[in-house]
Amino acid sequence: MSETTAAGEPGEPKETKATGARKHTALPKAQTLIEALPWLTRHNGKTVVIKFGGNAMIDEDLKAAFAQDVVFLHHAGLKPVVVHGGGPQISRALDRHGIVSEFKAGLRVTTEDAMDVVRMVLAGQVQRELVGLLNQHGPLAVGITGEDAHTITATKHQPRIEGELVDIGRVGEITEIDTGAIEALLADGRIPVVSSIARSQDDSHVYNVNADTAAAALAAALDAETLMVLTDVEGLYEDWPNSDEVISRLTATELEKLLPELASGMVPKMEGCLHAVRNGVHTARVIDGRVQHSILLEIFTDEGIGTMVIADQEGDTEGDTEGEDNS
Repeated sequence: MSETTAAGEPGEPKETKATGARKHTALPKAQTLIEALPWLTRHNGKTVVIKFGGNAMIDEDLKAAFAQDVVFLHHAGLKPVVVHGGGPQISRALDRHGIVSEFKAGLRVTTEDAMDVVRMVLAGQVQRELVGLLNQHGPLAVGITGEDAHTITATKHQPRIEGELVDIGRVGEITEIDTGAIEALLADGRIPVVSSIARSQDDSHVYNVNADTAAAALAAALDAETLMVLTDVEGLYEDWPNSDEVISRLTATELEKLLPELASGMVPKMEGCLHAVRNGVHTARVIDGRVQHSILLEIFTDEGIGTMVIADQEGDTEGDTEGEDNS
């Protein structure tokens, strides 16, 4: 005798509830959301500072994915603050103005003429584009610079190269952070987008401040839960160029020992991570901004991508139960 379906037609076996569940295509999405639940619970209401840079700033698809990630964090109950530089855009603008781009100690040499271009590009181009992308999802983002409301104050920075102090122009060393304007925006449910320009402590000029350094200083001053730095590499390599193995997690002391061996471009990023975790930020992460939705992949999944830096005293326990261990 043939089996009868639920509709009474002979010849087809009755589909069980278990079989139906196995065929449900949305199940992996539900599992991903459940995996993120501990992280969401713990970080609800917490501030996350994200440094936006690298290829993510110039690739249209990556820019759109970045904006979606930040808006997702906002709607998930976090308080994202975006800090941006604009290296590629500044270099192109300087070329158009006939100004040569030069770097020393991993920092852009910034003459008075170059500073005018830097200010124009950061506040008038990069910031406006990013604010526009975020605001495609609602009236959320507000752009400010470090000049506004004395958010970032700096004095002249002179790096030491081969034992000598070197003048690299209007490049600033941060001396003070005033978080009032940013906190007011966060309290109003907005997403602050901060350009890495600082007011001068000494005169009426402004300074070009490394965006990695600015993001770290703001993260510490805001008592942020996490600092995230987007880069054009997978993370901090264990033995570059001999190996492309990425260090998934290390303590502040371990990072400090590695700093003298790092390529100049990575130094401000990793020094920023070190400053952050030694000044109250729970974790600092360097992640590959060339990967779409890298922010969500890093913080909402057990595997993570990139390198996470933690304070020394947390080295044995942090991340073991809440989806933050990248190993």
